[in-house]
Amino acid sequence: MRTIAITNLKGGCGKTTTSVNLAAALALKGYRTLLIDLDPQGHATLGFGIIPENRNRTIYDVITNPDVPLQCVLVQSNIPKLILAPSNVLLSGAEAALMKMQDREHVLMKRLEKYERYFDYCIIDCSPSLSLLTLNALNAATEVIVPVQTHYYSIEGLKQVLETLDIVRNRFNPLLHIRGILLTLAEQGTVLCKDIENQMRSYFGQLILKTVIHRSIRLAEAPGAGESIMTFDPKNQGAKEYMQLAEEICYEKIRLTQTDFVNI
Repeated sequence: MRTIAITNLKGGCGKTTTSVNLAAALALKGYRTLLIDLDPQGHATLGFGIIPENRNRTIYDVITNPDVPLQCVLVQSNIPKLILAPSNVLLSGAEAALMKMQDREHVLMKRLEKYERYFDYCIIDCSPSLSLLTLNALNAATEVIVPVQTHYYSIEGLKQVLETLDIVRNRFNPLLHIRGILLTLAEQGTVLCKDIENQMRSYFGQLILKTVIHRSIRLAEAPGAGESIMTFDPKNQGAKEYMQLAEEICYEKIRLTQTDFVNI
């Protein structure tokens, strides 16, 4: 299982949008995909039409209670190969619970270990901060995608993100590497946006993914319908771009996963 954390210390950069739509694109390509909503806001959960407050058990229970296995909280999405581990506001209390645990930076990694053979991909939507939850996500992951808005201020902020990831790699998870920086919320055809993209590609080189996600009204409307853009409007430019992103990061062939997973 390839585990990819979608993270940025800054909000409003398309992090959850990327998590939801990349997971959906991977599932539609035939990959058995697990999406973990590790943000107390529960926006990735809402993105699939699931009301966070209505869930009796969420990823919070898995993290804080070793007697609650991951399979007890999983929800089947409207895409057959995509399964969601939902979140709600209770997750904000996980920080305090984790502080009391031994090896608290690796709790999520340990909870996921026994399920690796059931999934090809695991996408983790992180909160916009370097919290203990985000640290758990980065320790459970082997790869990171950093969504960055095409804005001048983003260049300086991105440097801080990369420095933080270096610290995590050196202190906690030497296997972690940056799969790529994803330019998001780009304005189609504007000189300013193209100028920023060129500057970023010049400065960060091959770290910048080829795929660029452009701003789209339909992309913004999809969460309100409880769907990813892939099913909400599959002909939309945003759907095509997220499918292109999935193709860009898929360097492995589809592995045959076990199909006798516990019923959701």
